[in-house]
Amino acid sequence: MSPALAPTALSRAAVEPDNAPDDDFAADMLEGLRSRPRGVPPKYFYDAAGSKLFDRICELEEYYPTRTETALLARHAEAIADCIGPDAELVEFGAGSLRKVRLLLAALRTPRRYVPIDISSEHLQAEAAVLRAEHPALEVAPLAADFTRGVRLPAAPGAEAARRVGFFPGSSIGNFTPEEAGRFLQRAAGLLRGGGLLIGVDLLKDPAVLHRAYNDAQGVTAAFNKNLLVRANRELGATFALDAFDHYAFFNPLERRIEMHLVSARRQAVRVAGEFFEFAAGDSLHTENSYKYGIEGFQTLARGAGFVPGPVWCDDAGLFSVHWLAAPRRAVPRGVQA
Repeated sequence: MSPALAPTALSRAAVEPDNAPDDDFAADMLEGLRSRPRGVPPKYFYDAAGSKLFDRICELEEYYPTRTETALLARHAEAIADCIGPDAELVEFGAGSLRKVRLLLAALRTPRRYVPIDISSEHLQAEAAVLRAEHPALEVAPLAADFTRGVRLPAAPGAEAARRVGFFPGSSIGNFTPEEAGRFLQRAAGLLRGGGLLIGVDLLKDPAVLHRAYNDAQGVTAAFNKNLLVRANRELGATFALDAFDHYAFFNPLERRIEMHLVSARRQAVRVAGEFFEFAAGDSLHTENSYKYGIEGFQTLARGAGFVPGPVWCDDAGLFSVHWLAAPRRAVPRGVQA
């Protein structure tokens, strides 16, 4: 559950570099509604209201990923800092509220610059201003961009570029299909050459635990899911009735992923950007995937993308993992152990 890729029509978004703030909501929404099955990229959850709802999700008792990963980062901060090394430039993909990076910054030795990347510009700028006040000696250079399309980072200050390290927490990698995850990791390995990537990965587990995490008793995740429709009504002149769609999330064991959908509660017609779409009762709008991994399976994926897997930190219950992936200066040929 994080700002990443879509369950349908993903390839274009995964490969095209673009640092502009997202201007494609209407086009992607219309394309997704015309498609069968219907699907919309989950990155559009994250307007200002959606970002605040996600922050609330992260505090829920049922939603284990945030507190588990946060505990891992705190417990292993020194070992992680040893992997990252001194004088690093830290680049966070899908930065959100910048909460977890504070644990790293407290442990790192003289970090040179922090570049948080997020699609929600308003939310990002506000959070970056707070972080600057907390760390006046650190250059904080927020970048409002869709990192799933590739990014061009601002030039580093000084004559010598710092060792660049990526930070990708929250198991955001799970929003990609495995094929798309491989492409993202391959692109990241090139961007971070000579440094590495610290990445959180949600693990396969009891489906009942997963079900509770995405169907909380307070209905915050449902509100987060439906916020996509609220945003479409506001920005695209859409006519979605919130009470006409139900939040539906379930674990698909064959695909090893949680799927989130908005399911039409009745037969209805909806106008979006001047175009009408028919929904029968039970029709679904697929809004998010969240793939779950085994440790060895994820390391194999990372290795195939050009990383060299290093230490892995897991909680005692086996819910979540944090991986250090080194990015060699030279590509490691497939099948060769670095």
